[in-house]
Amino acid sequence: MPFSYYARLSAGNKRIYDASERIVALQLQAAAELWACVSALEAALESTQSAAVRQACQVLADGLCGQLQAPPVAVKVLAKRPSSRYGELHGLYEGVEGALKVAKITLWMRTAQRRQVVAFRSFLRTLLHELCHHFDYTHFKLADSFHTAGFYQRESSLFHQLVTDATKVDGAELLPASGDETVK
Repeated sequence: MPFSYYARLSAGNKRIYDASERIVALQLQAAAELWACVSALEAALESTQSAAVRQACQVLADGLCGQLQAPPVAVKVLAKRPSSRYGELHGLYEGVEGALKVAKITLWMRTAQRRQVVAFRSFLRTLLHELCHHFDYTHFKLADSFHTAGFYQRESSLFHQLVTDATKVDGAELLPASGDETVK
């Protein structure tokens, strides 16, 4: 079932939306190789040091891009989220256009109102969300990146491989569990 804005799309954009809707997962070649990167990101976020968080995000993004054979993306981490009457901005993806030679993801590590460090899972999901936009353009070669049910399933498939599966190794809980489903 398409989201409500589907009816307002042009015929060409509906084809892109439909193609996005059909892609329900991003299958990593070796997700376990990235589990340490996820743990490092969690530790960096707990340290509240934006430079450490940026570095951990970049290492994880590089690993994901490498496994999916996508071009690199530069990650930038800023302090407080910008906000307006519409809400807070969590992340921003800027594709390669004009003078921008490498796609860029900007994330904010503190909430706008209370200036608290964002919860680890929310922060990780935001990074994965912005990376999914990157993968839509570079890995799947979609002409646009719409928020479809398939898009959110792809985001969840990555989260599941990076977090949920890490909790199942030898019965030891390495990271808190989540119940998302992975589909190839």
